[in-house]
Amino acid sequence: MNGDSGEGIGEDDLGLQSFAARLRRMTAEFNRIAHEFAGEHGLHTTDVQALVIIFDSPTPITPSRLREELNLTSGAVTACLDRLERAGHIRRVREAHDRRVVHLHYLDAAKEFAAAFFRPVGRSTGNALARFSEEELRTVAAFLDAMNEELGVLRSATRSS
Repeated sequence: MNGDSGEGIGEDDLGLQSFAARLRRMTAEFNRIAHEFAGEHGLHTTDVQALVIIFDSPTPITPSRLREELNLTSGAVTACLDRLERAGHIRRVREAHDRRVVHLHYLDAAKEFAAAFFRPVGRSTGNALARFSEEELRTVAAFLDAMNEELGVLRSATRSS
């Protein structure tokens, strides 16, 4: 390992309880940052979650898909999108060949604004990444991918019950 990150980690620190605590601590920090961003921009934390989903989507996302991802009612998603549009973060665009279909686009100016706010998080992430070898990072990435896969399975099971 390149750096101090792994020094002093014993066998007990590699168990389920220890990983759960680490993941909760990291999630709490990300939530704190998201709350801060939301508060500074007059948004709800759900609005920030919506922005992340819109930003991370490889193609423009529809409001119904966003509703599924956020597990909200259509009315709640409409209110969220209204706030995001008023705040200048997104634009709703109707498809030319089927005007009933709406796609959500994250505006470039809003992306730049968010990037400036989250730049310190990016630097911190870069600092953490620099502590590990490429092989270790592959393992970390595989773990995170596996966690996301398992959480997706859990979400699907919860929705179908």
